[in-house]
Amino acid sequence: MREKEHLGIRLTNTVNKKRFIDHLFSAQAESELQKYSQGKGLLFSDLAIATIHEEERRYDKSLIGTRKLASHSSGERKKLFIEYILQQNPDFIILDNPLDHLDQASRATFKKQLQDISQEKTLIQLANRASDFLPFITHKFDLDEDIFTLNPISASPKENLSAQKQLNLPKNGQNTANNDHELLKMEQVCVSYDGRPIVKDISWTIRPGDFWQLVGPNGSGKSTLLALITGESTKGYGQDLYLFGHKKGSGESIWEIKQKIGYFAPNMTELFQRNNTLLEMVLSGFFDSIGLYDRPTTLQQKQAIAWLQLANLQVDKNINFNKLSPGQQRLGLILRAVVKNPPLLILDEPTEGLDDTGAQLVIDLVNTLKDQTEMAIIFVSHRVEKGLRPQSIFELVPTENGSTGKIILKNQLKSVKN
Repeated sequence: MREKEHLGIRLTNTVNKKRFIDHLFSAQAESELQKYSQGKGLLFSDLAIATIHEEERRYDKSLIGTRKLASHSSGERKKLFIEYILQQNPDFIILDNPLDHLDQASRATFKKQLQDISQEKTLIQLANRASDFLPFITHKFDLDEDIFTLNPISASPKENLSAQKQLNLPKNGQNTANNDHELLKMEQVCVSYDGRPIVKDISWTIRPGDFWQLVGPNGSGKSTLLALITGESTKGYGQDLYLFGHKKGSGESIWEIKQKIGYFAPNMTELFQRNNTLLEMVLSGFFDSIGLYDRPTTLQQKQAIAWLQLANLQVDKNINFNKLSPGQQRLGLILRAVVKNPPLLILDEPTEGLDDTGAQLVIDLVNTLKDQTEMAIIFVSHRVEKGLRPQSIFELVPTENGSTGKIILKNQLKSVKN
């Protein structure tokens, strides 16, 4: 039997992915893509899964399985959705960064499922990182972003990462203040939802200048801990949880907490619908809003532009945020998180959806912030990012009674796999 051909297409941060996918499905597709425009294709993406999740929440019923997606882990959701697609018997399936947001064990399981599917269906994988191409991909291409033509990658792609480098932070980013107080302190914190234990007896202290990586498998409670820290969750009331020197529930408002935290998560792009420019989106970080509702000062505008220059995004500063590519949007939101130079910076999977160059920029930025400021950093990621230099890892270890916390110090990091 003739081996099936499977395409791998590497996209840079500047590619308008939605427009390219529409082009692939259209009759205008040419060369290697033309034959796919004649068949029935379906899209597998995190956005498509999130859309079904939202519909299930709205109508309070399951749409693709016996249970709603909310009751499944990220890995289980992907498995269910790909099975749902297969039931519709497509000629080919477009896989949009299929391994994003999965822990190492879930990645291995889903890779095996996709390998099996590749024996029966033609797959087109869209990837931002060269190392993410699945092993069964037979033809690998870079995409010409202007006219959507494919340029073959002649050899096995390797990550085109530059050497680690120190960045020149804007002046407002060079905070040298030395504060000895604890920014966060948890003592034996427990959280349950609907009687199901999520985390148990979590003790964790974060001080100025600390650089932590938060790891743990899907469903282990990472998002739960972040919600406690940002004030989005009320589960911290009545427990030994201290934020910026104040016990949770002692009178602080969620906005007082937000003023001291810079926060990024990939799903933030879904919350933004206003017609703000990229510059205005970065400026909104000074006001802890997603989108600009306040008038910035001249100094704030200069500072925001300086951060955009650091990320080589200054030429796009006046473009509508919603018209930027997903990679450009994510970089902009990361700059939004750091622009006010917060005491605590939380980056939740900041390199997902970025190309190799963009991911390296984020790694260099985080390492530079650690070296040149007193900013405390929590970096959440399933990936093992080369060059990232956390001081310590806080690992969530699932048990039947909820995940417990394990601290791994710098001299132990080489042996850690998440």
